[in-house]
Amino acid sequence: MKLTWFGHSAFRVEAGGARILIDPFLTDNPSWKKPWQGPAEGVTHVLLTHGHSDHIGDAADILKATGAMLVANFEVCMYLVGKGVSGDRINPGNLGGTVDCGGFTTTFVQALHSSSFPGEGGQNTYLGNPGGLVLHFPDERTLYHMGDTDIFSDMALVNELHEPKIGIVPIGDRFTMGGAVAALACRRFFKFETVIPCHYASFGMIDQTAEKFTAGMEGSGVEVVLPKVGEARDV
Repeated sequence: MKLTWFGHSAFRVEAGGARILIDPFLTDNPSWKKPWQGPAEGVTHVLLTHGHSDHIGDAADILKATGAMLVANFEVCMYLVGKGVSGDRINPGNLGGTVDCGGFTTTFVQALHSSSFPGEGGQNTYLGNPGGLVLHFPDERTLYHMGDTDIFSDMALVNELHEPKIGIVPIGDRFTMGGAVAALACRRFFKFETVIPCHYASFGMIDQTAEKFTAGMEGSGVEVVLPKVGEARDV
């Protein structure tokens, strides 16, 4: 499996024949500062954890340009259909559900957060429950993108049901759990082999380094991967 981090929570995952973008916040991403076209080249799927603008990002433009499959909760799917995304290329689900994405499956699991998209005059469009995404591949380790979340005890059930071996974990504090709490979540509830922290070092009001997380993971035996932005890594 090849993974590329574009800063914040945006990732490209390449596994088998799938080319997946998760939360493709690219054009306005302070960590990326480049157009979306490069990361979206050849993309087959766009997966969204929730409806905030720093996660939906360039999804509508990418989906319309590429014809990729959209995998998200029902409200996010229908919101993007209203923005011109093809209704024939959506694959909606909700918490507890699993959808076949062709070559892999995606299960929607709980996240403790919120989900809406900003509009004019301070109005926000409600976009369903936030979630994490568990990706099962036939020939690769199971990957769990937690989305934006705090720690919660039912993470133990996510591990029991899915046994993810690769974790993408938000650590930036303020809007998600901070690094020390994220490390506690990984150590207490999961048996990860590899973890990749995210949702930090982008906006100034969240943590700028992964130091608290890496310190909390010391001695765990888990590989902590800190990819450079835009650099593809085998995981």
